[in-house]
Parts: sequence; C-alpha cells; structure tokens
Amino acid sequence: MSDYAFETFIALLFHAVLAPATAVHALLYKRDPRAAFGWIAVCILFPLAGPLIYLFFGLNRARGRAQRLGLADFRIGYERGSTIEQSAPLPDTIRNPYRELARIGQALSRHPLVYGNRVDTLINGERAYPAMLEAIASARHHICLTTYILDNDETGSAFREELGRAARRGVDVRVLIDGIGDFYSWPRSSAMLRRVGIRVARFLPPRLFPPTLAINMRNHHKILVVDDRVGFTGGMNLGDRHLVGKAGNRRPTADLHFVLQGPVVAQLRSEFERTWRFTTGHEDQPPFQDHAEPGELTCRTITDGPDEDLDRLTMLLTAALAEARQSVRIMTPYFLPPRELIGAIQAAAVRGVEVLLVLPEKNNLPYIHWATRNMLWEILHRGVRVCYQPPPFNHAKLFIIDGYYTLIGSTNWDPRSLRLNFELQVEVYGADFAEPLIRYIDEAAGRGRRVTLEEVDGRPLPERLRDSLCWLFSPYL
Repeated sequence: MSDYAFETFIALLFHAVLAPATAVHALLYKRDPRAAFGWIAVCILFPLAGPLIYLFFGLNRARGRAQRLGLADFRIGYERGSTIEQSAPLPDTIRNPYRELARIGQALSRHPLVYGNRVDTLINGERAYPAMLEAIASARHHICLTTYILDNDETGSAFREELGRAARRGVDVRVLIDGIGDFYSWPRSSAMLRRVGIRVARFLPPRLFPPTLAINMRNHHKILVVDDRVGFTGGMNLGDRHLVGKAGNRRPTADLHFVLQGPVVAQLRSEFERTWRFTTGHEDQPPFQDHAEPGELTCRTITDGPDEDLDRLTMLLTAALAEARQSVRIMTPYFLPPRELIGAIQAAAVRGVEVLLVLPEKNNLPYIHWATRNMLWEILHRGVRVCYQPPPFNHAKLFIIDGYYTLIGSTNWDPRSLRLNFELQVEVYGADFAEPLIRYIDEAAGRGRRVTLEEVDGRPLPERLRDSLCWLFSPYL
C-alpha cells in the first residue's frame, strides 16, 4: 500500500468514527432543528474536516464550564439573599395590566423589581463617554467594567488612562473583556490595560492548549459600576466608532447608553461579580454599599446565556408582546427572531396593536440584512410597520410596550443574542422614561422610509436567492 493510500485510509477511518459521533451529539444536544440539521450535514458531508469543525465551533463549552463552576448557584449568592419567590409581592408602582408581565419577569430573573431608581438616556458616544469617564474619575472605592470591545483609539486611550489613574490612587479596578472582542483591536486592549496596573480578565479567550475557540458563546454585557452609586449599561462598546460627529470617522455608529442610579445598580454589580468569578475562578469582590433612592422608576436586571436551558429573554419578549394593548416599538440593528417571536409579533398586530419595527437601511453586516429581507413578509402582511432608517448605522436596542414598559440593554433580536451569547437587559417600568425613547424611535422612522410588502415581493430573482441563502444560515449569523 502506497503512503498516499495509507494516509487516505487513516483519514477515512477517523472520519468513519468521528462523523457519526459528532452527528449524534448534534442530534441530541442542539435545540434548534435547523442548527441540528446543519451541523449533522457538516459532520457527515465534509470528510474529517466536518467533525473537526464541529468539535471546535459547535460544542457549547460555556454551559459545561458554567455548570462546573456552579454558575447558577453563584448567581443567586450575589443577589443580597435568596431566590425571589414567584409569589412575592410586587411593588405597588406596577400598574395593571403589567403586573402579570412583572410576575413573569420575576420567574425568569432572580433579581427583584426595585423601586427608587433614576435612569437617564445618553445618545451616542458624545454624551455617553464623558459621563462614564467622569464617573470613573470620581471613584473612591471600586470600579467594575465589562465590555465586548475596547478599541485602541482616542476613546480607548481615554478610558485606559482614566482607569489607570483610578488604580494608582488606590481604587479597586477590575475590567472584563470578551475573549473574542479583545482581538478587535491590536495590540489587544487587555494587554495594554495590564501594563498600567489594572486587573483584567478575558471571557472564554481562544486557546491552543487545550483547544478552545468558543466563537458562539460571547459575553455581550456592557456594564460600568462605580462605587455602587452609579451604573451604566446599554448597547455601546468603547471606541471612536460611536462618536458619530467625529471628523474622519469611517464607520460612525449611533447607539444608546444609559446611566442608572438607585437599587438597580447593585443588580448590575452582582452580574459583573458572577461573570468575573466565572471567568477567573476568584471571589474577591468588595462589599456592596447601599445608596439612596434618587428616582421613581421601578427596574430589574435580567440576563440570559447559553449556559442555561431556559431561553429567558425570548420568553420575556414573547410575554411582553402578549401583554401589549396599544403599541409595540422595536429598534434593533439585527432582526432574525425565532419562530415564537415572529408569531407573537403577528398576534399583536392582528389584535389591533400598532407595531413599529425600525431597522438600519445600511447594515454593517450585509448578510444579516439580506437574511432579514427574506422573512420580513411574514410580519408585513399582518400589518406591522417596518421602517429603514438612513445612515449612520444605528446599533441601539429598544423595546417599548404601550409607552410604559421598556427593555434596554445589549440584546439584539437575532440567534446570536437570544441563544448563543451572554446578554444583559434592564426592565424599566415608567411612562416618563419611555416617552423620550418613543420620540427617538419615531424620529428615526420619520427620517427613514417605510418598507412595503410589494417591495419585498418584487425583489429580482437573484436577490431573492441571495437573501434566502443567507436566511438558511441564520442560526449561525
């Protein structure tokens, strides 16, 4: 037998063993039938390469590691006590008919609804970054920062310098960067932060030994907590891209961030602590500090991730859509929702609720835009109003029900956020908070153009084929 024939025989033998094993694993453990079918096809149809691709990219290592670290139990431990009982009384500030929605959120989050919060909206980096840097500069005890991306540009340098100054004056500074997001800048921001004496951890970074490349289990949280008195969250990463008015910005990206004060800040802090422990294995958090109640909003933090079998955010969004009586406003950069959310949107529109979906006309990820176009007909023909807003690309994520219930945070309406990433949202109950955000969405829709069913149905055949092909791969986009 020649060397080539022997090598071919060995490769086929390995494939004969690995292909059925990986295909069976995908069949047993993938929850989405399209994802399971796709991975099975990859494992079987691509000799040797298919099973190896599945072993590197298809396994949910985050769930196993989280369970080994006791992540679920750890989450409870940082919430100032025990699990919140579903029968626990709700704050009197929650009005009907949203008390049932509040109870659903109570069952999905072990955080309680807390009253006495103030939440202010920060539009784009021009407003968000100065507020965040000012909070860091005023820190006296501790700073907790989680971000997906910290760019190596003027904005990134400003944050590194301010964090370094805080560390030098004795503030406990900890920064958690996603292990894949860290590679969006070079040199890596984590290395540059360590050089100025800041404790940095990377969430599930890629490694050669043991082989780890968990592209699909990213930490998408955006959290900044300073001394437990002020917190920030939203959709914004840290970089010049969110300075939409900056001269020479080649990829201006509009977005929203929020500054929070009150009891809900402790919930943001607890989510940072559990993720820090999950990443580092260390429990070295400073003690929690109580602060005043500066506002009148009722809030709660809800998280979701691939380490859990329960799709918390999908269930919460579905329940909120079912509770809507007057209006639903959705703003998201990426819209590829699962079937249950499409059905909930359709049901809301059919029963007479005004549903508005605002999407960017020019997406930074064109293949997602194409995949979305393939499924828009499903909601357009039920009367949902879909608007494309003009550039700059808007990365904001907003969900508002009846001008009273608002969901803010890091989650997009796509499989990556709803199934594959670790996400963080904050519920905000209050018409005063929702009102300016409604104006923000409506103004974006007014500047854009309405998408019609005729436009979607009238796409040329090559575009329809392209869009359908992208949609076919939507579980992996």
